Formats: sequence, C-alpha cells, structure tokens
Amino acid sequence: MSNRVLKMFGQRVREERLKRGLSQEALAEKAGMHRTYIGMIERAEKNVTLINIEKIAHALDVEIVVLLKGINR
Repeated sequence: MSNRVLKMFGQRVREERLKRGLSQEALAEKAGMHRTYIGMIERAEKNVTLINIEKIAHALDVEIVVLLKGINR
C-alpha cells in the first residue's frame, strides 16, 4: 500500500472531523479509540483496518465511502 493512500485517507478524516468541530480526542471517544491513534491516522502513520474505518465513519456520521472517495486516483 502506498503512503499516498494513507495520507489521503488521513486528510479526509481530518477534514470531516474539523467540519464537525470535533477535536481528535472527541472523535476518538465517539469511535471508541485512543486520541493518539486518531492523530496517527491523520498523519498517515497507521495503516487503519476496515473495522476501524467503519468506527470512524460511524463516529463522524458519514458513510464509509465519504472517507474513501477519490483515494484511488
């Protein structure tokens, strides 16, 4: 997996989080994760699992596709 994919996904998570006025800590709490894990995703330091993508999408109240849109280009 290319680092580009991780960077694009992390940027999308950050954009959606900020649209909702959530801190990393608030998103992490809603998703049942640790704040540092959310930070690592946003900085493209973690290869996130599908299960965690689903948790993040649910916490952001978006469909998974919103977080993945345009990443394969």
